[in-house]
Amino acid sequence: MSRLQFQSRHQAGLGALYLGVFATIWFSVPAADLPLRALLVVGSGVALLTAVAGAVVAARSRRAAVARDRTADRRYLLIVAAEFAAAGIGAAVLGLVGWSEFAPVLVCAVVGLHFFPLTPVLRDPLLRPLGAAMCAVALAGLITGLASGVSAGLVVGTGAGVLLLGYAVLSLVRALRTR
Repeated sequence: MSRLQFQSRHQAGLGALYLGVFATIWFSVPAADLPLRALLVVGSGVALLTAVAGAVVAARSRRAAVARDRTADRRYLLIVAAEFAAAGIGAAVLGLVGWSEFAPVLVCAVVGLHFFPLTPVLRDPLLRPLGAAMCAVALAGLITGLASGVSAGLVVGTGAGVLLLGYAVLSLVRALRTR
C-alpha cells in the first residue's frame, strides 16, 4: 500500500470520528416527542458507534500516515477557530436580542460554510456538497421556525445530524475500502 493510501485511510477514519461525534451532538439539540425522539436517540447511538469505529481505523493507520503538512494544519486550525468564534459570538448575540431559538440555525449555517474553505485543506471535494446541504438545512430551519409552530432547532438538529452521520458513515466506508 502506498503512503498516500495510508494517509487517506487515516484521514477518512478521522472524518468518521469527528463527524460522528458532531452528528451525536446535533441529534441531541432538538426537543422532540415520541416517536421522533426515539429515532433521534437511535441516530445518536449509531453516530457514536461510527465515531468509535472511525477512531479505531484512525489509530490503526496512524503509524503509517505520511508526515504532517504544517501549512495545512495551520489553515485547518484557523478555519476551525474562525468557525467556533463566528458560531459562539453569533449565538451570544442572538441570545442577547431574544432570538436564542434561532441559534441552532446560525450555528448550522456557520458549520456548513466552514466546509468550503476546508475542502482544499483536507483535499476532499465531497465536503462542498456537505457544506451546501448544511446551509440548506439551516435555511429550512429558519423558514420553518419563522413561518410555523415547528421549532427551528428541531429541523436543524435533525437535518444536520442526518447529514453529518451520513458523511461519517461514508468516511468510514472509504477508510475500510482503502486497504
